[in-house]
Amino acid sequence: MTAGTIDGVLFDIDDTLVDTRGAFALALAAVSAVWLPGLAPERAGEVLAHWRADVHGRYRQYTRGEVGYDQQRMDRANDLHRDFGGPQLDEQGYAEWNALFERTFSGSWAAHADASVLVDRLLAAGIKVGALSNAGTAYQVRKLTGAGLIDRVPMLVGVDTLGFGKPDPRVFTEACARLGTAPERTAYVGDELDVDARAATAAGLTGIWLDRSGAGSAVHAGRVVTAGESDRVIRSLAELPGLLGLDRPGDRPGPGA
Repeated sequence: MTAGTIDGVLFDIDDTLVDTRGAFALALAAVSAVWLPGLAPERAGEVLAHWRADVHGRYRQYTRGEVGYDQQRMDRANDLHRDFGGPQLDEQGYAEWNALFERTFSGSWAAHADASVLVDRLLAAGIKVGALSNAGTAYQVRKLTGAGLIDRVPMLVGVDTLGFGKPDPRVFTEACARLGTAPERTAYVGDELDVDARAATAAGLTGIWLDRSGAGSAVHAGRVVTAGESDRVIRSLAELPGLLGLDRPGDRPGPGA
């Protein structure tokens, strides 16, 4: 890939621009202290891994438009409690659980250390940037605001924009239309290999997997997904300019940008 072949970069938000993993860890610790008081502190990592793995695919059901946001989160909370010895939550119990979870979660939103510098580099190179996420638009605007990115990274498409989310190719083309770039001249960067990078590639964009762990594989909705030779992979957002051909300070896109 050379400078001038990409006019725009679309970003996933959670665990791409924003450290959602860290915020989840704090939120889960808060609810565990109340609803899982007998849980040994050293099992906090298991709780976080369980939540993020979402082996029953609750969040994917939401992004397909099959259930509402609160329903998927309540189901995930009860999945967690069932496997770690907590009480089954009814609607009132879930409301209390979620109030504590959400207060801690939203209060912990912060950008990854490499996000702001990378966004500034792209904008300085004349590349348009925007966000495409599988969460609700207003919710993600709040997240980008809390992370200090909303003034530079507009929230373009959420799961509520079309009523469904990634990996459907229509959400990628809609985001490109709103960004003002052609899909074939747009990159999409996200932390999920299948739903982000491969789905973007299938939609005609340049899909890039942000593999911060460097493991080369990840568990998504209970499935292990492993990168292949055709997948474009970076371990940090700092590697993106090099992948896009912006290797030297002052590089700019070529004609047609």
